[in-house]
Amino acid sequence: MATAELTGRVALVTGAASGLGRAVATTLAAAGATVALGDIDTAGAEVTAKAVTEAGGEAEVVGLDVTDDADRRQVVADLVGRHGEAFDLLVNVAGIDRPGYVTDIDLADYRMVHAVNCEGPVFLTSEFIKVVQHLPDRTTAYVVHVTSLSAVTSGSGAIAYNSSKAAFRSATRCIQRELREKATVGPDGTETPFPARVHSIVPAAMDTPMMERWGIPGHRMMPPGDVARMVLTMVTMPDTSFVPEVFVVPRNEPDFPR
Repeated sequence: MATAELTGRVALVTGAASGLGRAVATTLAAAGATVALGDIDTAGAEVTAKAVTEAGGEAEVVGLDVTDDADRRQVVADLVGRHGEAFDLLVNVAGIDRPGYVTDIDLADYRMVHAVNCEGPVFLTSEFIKVVQHLPDRTTAYVVHVTSLSAVTSGSGAIAYNSSKAAFRSATRCIQRELREKATVGPDGTETPFPARVHSIVPAAMDTPMMERWGIPGHRMMPPGDVARMVLTMVTMPDTSFVPEVFVVPRNEPDFPR
């Protein structure tokens, strides 16, 4: 049964067809949000939608290729047109990997990984913020970016994935700073924050379909629900506080930077 935390709010979750995206969607729906399930894999998104509705939540499948600018614009415009200011949550989860060493990585694969893992979510966030900031009665829109521990560690055979997540993490920091600088100060010195905020989650490996090829032992991976609960925490924080970035790792994670 849904709680009241997100009742009346609409969230777009990318990569919602499986793995962490599915876990985030079901978690936000359980908290009361209507979840728009954005994914190029609409069949997988339908499975997520069924899981949400069977649990008593509300979901709608949204065909979305995060690398396509027209798709990004259309999805945001459509959700705003149908839900107005209730559409105030965006969670960028969609991600892919293509194994390869520097001596054999395919150029097309490298570019596609960067398009999905960095370029796509950056420009989807841009479109979302540009649109929602002008809605009437705008309070605060929340964005959560899911990067990866691979953004701060050096892997082997995953140069495309690691570099894309590092770029996305850096872009997220730039966006956070820009939004902070857009705060306005009134004649009495009272500061009004920009009506959107961007949080960042840096998770270690999770037990999702994307990780199957890497052969990581199960004890070194987290259930995606652990990270999904952190997303919920971030989008339900009061306006008076802000967590720019949080690392979520298993207790025995050896690669966590110390």
